[in-house]
Amino acid sequence: MKKDLQKYFIAFISIFFITFTLNIEAQNQSSDREVKKTNIKYKKARALQAGTAKKMAKVYEALEVVDDKGEPDPDMETVLSILTELRRDMANLKSYDRSVMWNAWAFVYFSDGKYDQAMDAYYNLINEPEVTIGLRVGALLSLAQLHLVQENYKEGIELILQWMNEVEKVTAQSYSLLGQAYYQTGDFRKSLSSMETAVTMAEEEGYKPRENWYVIMAACIGELKKEIGEKESLLRQIDIYEILVNLYPKKQYFIQLGGSYGQLGREKDYMITLKAAHQKDFLNKESEYLALTQLLLLNQNPYWAAQVFVSGQKKMITIVDEKTEEEKIVPVIKDTEKNLKLLADAWRMAQEIDKAIPVLEKAANMSKDGESFVLLGNLYLSEDKVEKAVEAINKGLEKGKVKKLSQVYLTLGQAYFELQKFEEAKKNFRIAARDKDKKIKQQANNWIKYTENEEIRVANLALRRDYIQQNST
Repeated sequence: MKKDLQKYFIAFISIFFITFTLNIEAQNQSSDREVKKTNIKYKKARALQAGTAKKMAKVYEALEVVDDKGEPDPDMETVLSILTELRRDMANLKSYDRSVMWNAWAFVYFSDGKYDQAMDAYYNLINEPEVTIGLRVGALLSLAQLHLVQENYKEGIELILQWMNEVEKVTAQSYSLLGQAYYQTGDFRKSLSSMETAVTMAEEEGYKPRENWYVIMAACIGELKKEIGEKESLLRQIDIYEILVNLYPKKQYFIQLGGSYGQLGREKDYMITLKAAHQKDFLNKESEYLALTQLLLLNQNPYWAAQVFVSGQKKMITIVDEKTEEEKIVPVIKDTEKNLKLLADAWRMAQEIDKAIPVLEKAANMSKDGESFVLLGNLYLSEDKVEKAVEAINKGLEKGKVKKLSQVYLTLGQAYFELQKFEEAKKNFRIAARDKDKKIKQQANNWIKYTENEEIRVANLALRRDYIQQNST
């Protein structure tokens, strides 16, 4: 999060400047870098001396030169020549003329990446007694931005506040800049307050607040979690992420919104959010697909859970092999036993047993224990594939590490009963009857009695059938 916010911060600062690549040499003018307030008479407009006006007109003209394609191609040789001449003759320039000259030098220095020299020029401009309000406040803001770019956040904040105090109209953009600066200093309360003000002002001015304003607000609230309480923090972050997914629909905001819902136990909202992200094709991690699958199952949507899972199996992504450094194209959801059992469970709950069985067969063959084979046997039994059920359950018992053994033996006994293999059935029922669980013990004993009676009945029927056949001949 910190790295992302730093990226946003630098990007935001950069939009305040018009930059182009230059290669110039200029002298550095020393400065005590203090913003003086005494003996300064601010005016909205002043007139340059005639000579200075002509020279500055040529400077502006040289800066506005474009190439054949219409791209900026300033004549910096001319610019530097004129500005150097003015600088050498500073003693003969009026204070206002010098402030205009310093403003031009600041622009040139900044454009060449000479930030320290640009700052010196702005300080010189500000401290000129006859500087106009427009030039002064512009220089204050530029100085603030240069300090922030160089991570001098305290100085930057002081200059922004001074600029706000002197400018005629404070904008949403300036509050956002202040908020970002406060964030960098760790003053999250002031950062949050500033960003909230920026958002409110932008809405009042009729334009959409910037994406990173909301991101910083959410980050501040997260940082203030201990102070305001975890639940309150999550609720306030949810409000922001709900705005972000609507105004700036990106995967990260859907995931963050869903995660916040999950932490509050709002599984249905979490599901809806992840489902929306899936519909926008934002999901590209196995954990994301599995989370949505499980949430859909939890909310009794097994068919859609299975569909989401299958879409994750079909979706291909490129990964880099750590050993060979070769790129591989692989499915998002890997065919592991655990994953396949989840899919099989989804199909089973959706009453799509014909789809569940082959999935569980694959999982069982991958398994190191017998649990999956037992589950497979139960599915076979529910579809009256009794012989396959017996085979699968026995494989599970052979592999071992099967949970609820008594229940497994009880089920196996029932399968043998269906095949009329009564001795095998009673054998498994007797094993189940050894269980300490009274319920299982009673069920097993009842099945033993029922099997014995059925065995007698079937034997009697066989005798009767033989008798009829003998007498009919």
